[in-house]
Order: sequence, then structure tokens, then C-alpha cells
Amino acid sequence: MRYAEKITHSPAARSAAAAGLALAVGLTATPALAAPAPASPALATSATRTAGTAAHGGLDRYYDQRLSWGTCARSPDDTTGRDLDAAGVRCANVTVPRDYAAPRGRTITVAVSRLKATDTRHRIGAILLNNGGPGGTAVESPPVIRKAMNKVGARYDIVGFDPRFVGRSTPLDCDWPVSFPWFSAGAGRAGFDRHVALSKSLAAKCRATDASVLPHVTTRNTARDMDVIRGALGERKISYLGYSYGTYLGTVYTQMFPGRYDRVVLDGAIDPRAYGPRLLKDAVRENEQALAAWAAWAAGRHTTYSLGRTRTAVLATIDRVMAQAARGPLTVGTAPDTFRLDDTHIPTLLFMGVADDTGASRAALAEQVSVLSKAAKGQQSSLSPEFTEQLRFALTGEGSASGSVQMAILCGDAPAPRNPELYWRDIERTRAAHPLFGPLTENIGPCAFWNAPREQPTRIRHDAPSLIVAATGDPRTTYRGSVALHDQLPSSKLLTLKGANRHALYGEYGNACVDRKVNRYLETGRLPGKDEVCVK
Repeated sequence: MRYAEKITHSPAARSAAAAGLALAVGLTATPALAAPAPASPALATSATRTAGTAAHGGLDRYYDQRLSWGTCARSPDDTTGRDLDAAGVRCANVTVPRDYAAPRGRTITVAVSRLKATDTRHRIGAILLNNGGPGGTAVESPPVIRKAMNKVGARYDIVGFDPRFVGRSTPLDCDWPVSFPWFSAGAGRAGFDRHVALSKSLAAKCRATDASVLPHVTTRNTARDMDVIRGALGERKISYLGYSYGTYLGTVYTQMFPGRYDRVVLDGAIDPRAYGPRLLKDAVRENEQALAAWAAWAAGRHTTYSLGRTRTAVLATIDRVMAQAARGPLTVGTAPDTFRLDDTHIPTLLFMGVADDTGASRAALAEQVSVLSKAAKGQQSSLSPEFTEQLRFALTGEGSASGSVQMAILCGDAPAPRNPELYWRDIERTRAAHPLFGPLTENIGPCAFWNAPREQPTRIRHDAPSLIVAATGDPRTTYRGSVALHDQLPSSKLLTLKGANRHALYGEYGNACVDRKVNRYLETGRLPGKDEVCVK
């Protein structure tokens, strides 16, 4: 899931996104905001007071708030903010209750950005963006999505937001020593036991630093924030574009707030019945297929990467690297950026690398495996800046805030088994058939030591007309998940891209057929008469 993957635009965030981890270092400064209120406060009041009281009593002041739009740059070195300003984007903070059950209590802020429609005569409305994660940012995304939307983009107010406790919104950081706690159990019990201890300590750190906040870090509360954003924007209905985990968030919104959405695009969809801390355990087969396809690609470039002349030989190189890493950590890089990687880390790097089958991403993974192969032979090699950044992000606490909030959302949404022995049995059971990815996707995590969620997971009880976009070889949110969601939403239509081992398509992958069909729906508001297919 960018956990299942996010559309990102910086190198560090893109590396994490490829993992399906959707982690990005959040900015925590407070913006200076001063600009006129929305143009239609009367609409905001009449449209949203009813919505607020119908959903939760006492929320009028949130739905009716007047937003102050201003610069997105928070400091002279805020390059993201400066780029947004240059693109004509304006930013604001939306105030929401920390606890929707106590709306008169403490408040938090949700950062939003807006690129207003330029074709105001034919304006369709506002479209809200979520890039995945959980824990992914989208404040930076309106200019990118405006470009993807082609001509129809001028007819929308394109609104990005950083969900509660993410990025520029009120922050959450448990001060972890690692940026995310998602590694393999490795070849034996010792690696698993180390990960049990790590997971337990990370959960304890979050309780120690943010115990009062954690119960409110959930997808259902983010959906409630989305509806407040809708109201504060003065929109009776809002359209939505969500990728990966963002498809689950979008589905939750349609179930909690039926009648308050217009056009909904869900790219790389999750079956809400399967969503939870162990979602990726069902994606092993797709990741093995993606790795095999990458290996065939790398074999055709043996003279460049020296990984083997056949797919089998390339996969055997990975096996040798794993065997050596199980005997002792491999040292990669040169001072000051050196890292020690063992058999608990390498499957995560491979998993990260196969979420995208474009040439550039395949080349990046081949360069990384080449470095690992040399290290397994005791040879030293320098790391690319991108690989260095990826390892620093994964193996240090540099992205602690991103990992903290991602786990908080996952653990706050759905329970995980609490007995470590259950995970160990699952690892041992899957090891023979899936020796590389099984001990990764079946491994324990902090949710095993988290407090139980306050609310039950959302289930589909309302049909929701929407366009579901999916690649047949998606290694993160599998094609099976998109088909399952389509089956649960009778009015939805499924747009399938055949032959791609890729997660997240619209506006990112460069498939003209997919982009054209999504834009036709966004322009007309009419779903196709039947499911449609594009080819890679």
C-alpha cells in the first residue's frame, strides 16, 4: 500500500513509496496564512451545518470555519512551499477536533493546498487528493494532478491535504530509532526474536510520548476531517482521487458520508475486508512474479550489472547474497555513509524495488543488487545518492515521524494478532514455498503490542459509483483486491491495465489509455457502460 504506496515527487519519498510504505519526511513548521475567506460563505453555512449536525452534533464551528488562504512556503528553505507558490497554489490550515466524540475539546490542524479552477465558467467542483500510505502527504500534489488531468484540470479546484498528524498537519512523532519497522524475520529464530523486541519497544515509545493522541489517529477520523474540509471549502459534494491506501480512505468516506461525494477514482484499490496491519501477507505471489520479471530484465543487461545472463542466474545471485547476509551483515557504502545489512533488511529492499516496472526503477534496483552482490564477495563499492538516501531513511530514525504515524493509523484502524508465536508459525509455514518474501510479509510488527482500536473497521453497506483503476500485476494492492472492491460496489466500473507489474497508474505510469479514460470520467461524470481494459 505506498504501506501500500503513495504518489510522491521527491527522491526520498519516491524510494519509500516504491516500498509500498508511503513514508515521507514531514514538515512541522506552522505556515503564515493571510488571505480572503472563501468566496461563498453562505453556501458553506447552508450546505454544511446540516451535514455537521447530521453526522456528529456540535460540529458546526468546524464545518462553517472561514479558511485563510496564503503562501505555502513556511520558511526561506521550504522548496516545496516555494514551488507550490510559483505554481499558483495557496495553502491553509483546517481546524478539526482531535476527538470527534468530544468536539468541544482539544483541536488539531489539517494542512490543505488548493489550485483553483481557471475555467470558472465550466467549473465542475473541487477534487480532494490522497496519495496513499497510510501516512502519505498530498499538499504538494495539486500541480502534478492538474497536469495529469489535461484540459479537464482547469475545471476543478484541486485540493491536496496532509491527513491528521501527517506532514504539515499537527505532527506525531514517537522518536523511533528507525523510520519504519517493516523487516524480514530472516533465516532463523534469532532475527525474529530481535524484531519482536524492536516492535514491542516501538509500540512502547508511542505510548510513552503520544498515548492520549493515538486513539484518534485513524482512517475513520481522517474521513471525518475530509468532510469538514468539504464543508469549509463550501462544497455540497466533493470529488476524490485516491491511490493505494487512499482507495481505502476513499471507500471509508463513501460509506460514512453517502451523498456527499461526486466523482470518485480509486487507483490500486484495497479490499476493505482485507485491510489491516497484515494486508501485504496476501501479496507474496505478485511480488515474486514482479521480482522474476525484473530478473529477466536484468539478465538482458548482464554486461552492465553482472548479475547473471538468465533469469534463473539473477535469482541465484540474490540467493547467494541472502545466504551470505545470514552468516553476517554485509557492509555497503563508503564513509561517512556506510550501512550494515543482514538477511532481515535485504528482502525489504527487494520488495521496495519491484513495485514499479519502468526502466528507470528496474535500473535502480539492478544497481542496488549489484552493490549487494559485490558486498557479499567482500568487495567495496560506492552508493548512488538515491540508494544512500533510501538506506538512511530505512535504517535510521531520520523518518521517525513518518513511520510513527503510519503505524499509528494501521494499528488504530484494525487489530493485529498479539501472540508472537502465531507469527512465527506463519513464517515457518510459508518459508518453504516463499523463502524470500514469506518471512517478510508474515513478520510481526508494532500493532501486535498496540492498544485495541476504539472503533470497528468500516464495512461496505452502501453502493458507491466509482472508477476503480488497477494493473493486473500490481505487487502492492493486488489486482484481486481491486476486483473484490468492484464486486462489493455494484455501480462501480473497473479499468484494468493488462501486463504491468506496477502500483499506481493514473498520471504516473504514462499509459495514455488509462489517463484518457480517467479524464473522460472526471470531465463528464459518467462511468463507462461496462468495465474497460487497457494494455501496457
